[in-house]
Amino acid sequence: MDIILNNLPLLWTGLLRTLELAVVTLVGSTVISVIFGLAGVARSRVLRLVSMAYVEFFRDIPLIVNVLFVYFGAPLIGVSLDPFGAATISFSLWGGANGAEIVRSGFNAVPRHQEQSAMALGLKPWEIMWYVLAPQALLPIIPPFTGLFSLLIQATSLASMVGAMEFFRSAQIIVERTTMMTGFSPAFMVYGFVLLVYFVICASLSALTKLLEKRLSERQTRRRGTAAPIPQPAQESI
Repeated sequence: MDIILNNLPLLWTGLLRTLELAVVTLVGSTVISVIFGLAGVARSRVLRLVSMAYVEFFRDIPLIVNVLFVYFGAPLIGVSLDPFGAATISFSLWGGANGAEIVRSGFNAVPRHQEQSAMALGLKPWEIMWYVLAPQALLPIIPPFTGLFSLLIQATSLASMVGAMEFFRSAQIIVERTTMMTGFSPAFMVYGFVLLVYFVICASLSALTKLLEKRLSERQTRRRGTAAPIPQPAQESI
């Protein structure tokens, strides 16, 4: 346990870097998800095909291959990326592909008659999207997006493959340095600590997701319960 306490500053710096990478990636993934998710439910067949091609391409490629391809491929087209930048782009593209499916599924979950009713009322397309469809699609979108954030945190460990200084890379440095200096490998202790930290973070996000799903479910139930009853026509007395 002493090795963990002695190297706590390095581990803490790596953990902060991991959380930073996860947050930046989440922002990038969200932007990409909204763009390609909306394209997936657009009326234009071309936009739907482009969205489907993007989603299938990045979901069918192993994430580690994507990370290495971006890191080593970017200099070939004149773009110099540091390990953090390459990991951010790779994870954002992968997260955006998965998030686009979540957004598309969320909008497809909204009953079709909602859009038709809004069109009958003379609302503009952007008004239908912003005021009618988006609020209803948001409820089924938020819980799986929270789960996607958990996956992105787990995926940040792959950034160590290109030398990014994140939590897992910090643990590798501690193991390598200690082994070279003492001849004893503390791999089990250090990686066990890393495993525990990742478990606590992801388990907390999982619990948050379940709580969020419960709150949203209760909110929907209350809305249905407080909905005004449909007035019935009065029966004529004979």
